[in-house]
Amino acid sequence: MAKSNTNKDVDFIEALAGLLRQHDLNEVEVSREYGKDDSLTVRVARGGQVVTTAPTSNIPQTISTPAAPTTPVQPTQSQEPADDPVTHPGAVTSPMVGTVYMQPEPGAPAFITVGASVSEGDTLLIVEAMKTMNQIPAPKSGIIKRILVEDGAAVEFGAPLVIVE
Repeated sequence: MAKSNTNKDVDFIEALAGLLRQHDLNEVEVSREYGKDDSLTVRVARGGQVVTTAPTSNIPQTISTPAAPTTPVQPTQSQEPADDPVTHPGAVTSPMVGTVYMQPEPGAPAFITVGASVSEGDTLLIVEAMKTMNQIPAPKSGIIKRILVEDGAAVEFGAPLVIVE
């Protein structure tokens, strides 16, 4: 893991701990690839201090943080919460790590476009994980205000996909 990623990784781990609480999960494990020989694997579990990191670069480094901090994660001064799509009340986030597809098959029209109306349960997009196509439904009826991912893009667990208002 490169030195420049340390602060980002700590913030990432704290955000994972917040997702555990928010979604009442017991455990989350995520791998991040920074380059050919540089990655980070994090496992956060409830019930104690269980944070495992496995950098594959030549610089050994371990980051330890409580699995479920007692205080909420606060944005830093350099971040503007109003511009952060994750905090938007209409944000639809990825329930898994995978690849996003905006249409049911190549050449078909996209499921959604900016400004389109959707009903609760309508398919917004597909996230492919482990060769399984997972339809991501609209959690509520509304208008698509923003599409935050591109077709074929890789997404992580909790990454914002779409804003529905």
